[in-house]
Amino acid sequence: MTVKIMPCLDMQNGRVVKGVQFVDIRDAGDPVECCRAYCNAGADELALLDITATVEGRATMLDVVKKVAEAATVPFTVGGGISDVKSAAAVLAAGADKISTSSAAFRKPDVIAEMVKEFGADRVTVAIDAAVNANLPSGYEVYIDGGRTATGADAVEWAKKVDGFGVPVILPTSKTTDGVKTGYDLPLIRKIKAAVSAEVVASGGAGTLEHFYDAAEAGATILLAASVFHFNIIAIPELKAYLKSRGVDVRE
Repeated sequence: MTVKIMPCLDMQNGRVVKGVQFVDIRDAGDPVECCRAYCNAGADELALLDITATVEGRATMLDVVKKVAEAATVPFTVGGGISDVKSAAAVLAAGADKISTSSAAFRKPDVIAEMVKEFGADRVTVAIDAAVNANLPSGYEVYIDGGRTATGADAVEWAKKVDGFGVPVILPTSKTTDGVKTGYDLPLIRKIKAAVSAEVVASGGAGTLEHFYDAAEAGATILLAASVFHFNIIAIPELKAYLKSRGVDVRE
């Protein structure tokens, strides 16, 4: 299967930011400028995550979604503060191609079924924030509220439940590796990939070209990253050329 490269724009107060393990946030630029740059560089898709919307109890910043939609030339997924069909519809109407839901989906799984019915499965992604917990069967625990709240639930079991709703993409982010640039959490990717039929996104921890290859080998077909792209550590054309040289099928 062809692997896609997906830069992620984490949003806070209308700016692109990037943290380490969901904290220590630093500014990374204007979302529209970032979007244009990534589209021109060959990104296959984009993600736009309003990282504090859920915690602040508000909806996604629709004005930012509209501006990014006008600039984007590739499909983009928006997450953060999408809690029901109404908020999802508003984001899609603002120009997003897909929505991603996480905390709301966990709190009320019926929301996933409602969104799939309303918009079609192809427009719904479920994100799962997870961290290592040796006391759970899979070794990983689901976190919600932007990685702030532990749930006690097993991440792989939750992924199986999500998969049962027919969602085509599951986006697990490892709180353990997020932003630290030491590599994706490969055991998490492998365990979720083995348990679901959906495509699995690798998210959280990319720091080198090899890390992307490792994630593809672990079964991820969408490779998401932020820091390495935002701060010009890795260029998308360079990444695609590297993956292709190692036998990974990428879009030209």
